[in-house]
Amino acid sequence: MIQIVPGPVDIHSHLVPDVDDGARGVDGALAAIGRLMETGTRRIITTPHLDASLHEEPGQLEARIEEVRAAFDLLRDAAIPTLPDLDLRLGFEVMLDSPDLDFGDPRLRLGGTRFALVEWPGMHIPPMGSGAILRRMIASGVRPVIAHPERYREMEERFDVAREWVGEGALLQINWGSLVGRYGPVARRVALRLLRHGLASYLASDFHGREHLAVNYDEAQAAMEEVGGLETFRVLTETNPRRLSEDEEPMPAPLLPEETGFVARIRRMIGADR
Repeated sequence: MIQIVPGPVDIHSHLVPDVDDGARGVDGALAAIGRLMETGTRRIITTPHLDASLHEEPGQLEARIEEVRAAFDLLRDAAIPTLPDLDLRLGFEVMLDSPDLDFGDPRLRLGGTRFALVEWPGMHIPPMGSGAILRRMIASGVRPVIAHPERYREMEERFDVAREWVGEGALLQINWGSLVGRYGPVARRVALRLLRHGLASYLASDFHGREHLAVNYDEAQAAMEEVGGLETFRVLTETNPRRLSEDEEPMPAPLLPEETGFVARIRRMIGADR
């Protein structure tokens, strides 16, 4: 029986030591986990980067998986004596730079669930074919979770793409930091727009485990409370990520209230928030 852990559940971070651009060393990774746990987070699915194209070279994909798993085991063994209430699991953030990676291997998915965290190359919306890739994943029994769509460079102008991805059956994950402007004003606007249209299912840290990189949880919660979205925040940081970790579908979250004020009215008049 899976233990119910109160508080946020984080499904996107880079805390496995020395395997990507995330945490450095086991001590650095433990310190980063400690920072996440200060937010009340006790269940973490950490997600090192993995390129789908590795499967095109014999042995490269397996070598990468085993490299990460060995480093993860070192981290978990170091964490158990000092952090007994930590539930630490492994997944990947898979760069879809190759269209036909087989996600049948449960090690590629989030904590062995049916859900897989994916991103498109270069922080760009693919020019074509993204729907076909998502459909193929879903037909194989895998539920794609698209990481930080608010950060894609063209998303504000091509917002309907987010609707298309959700229509295909994908789920969207927004970064905590996007809600407080960490990635700039455009990413913040798009994140709030996704929430107003009910297109996002998860909020996560995308924490890269470095001292100078903020966790942003408390700031994000305050920002959501300011726009009337505290219940939305709780569903997307607690309820839905916990359900994912238990291999269950997300619940619909309350929509954020519409923006008010002169600028918001102008944006609606010109169709910028549809």
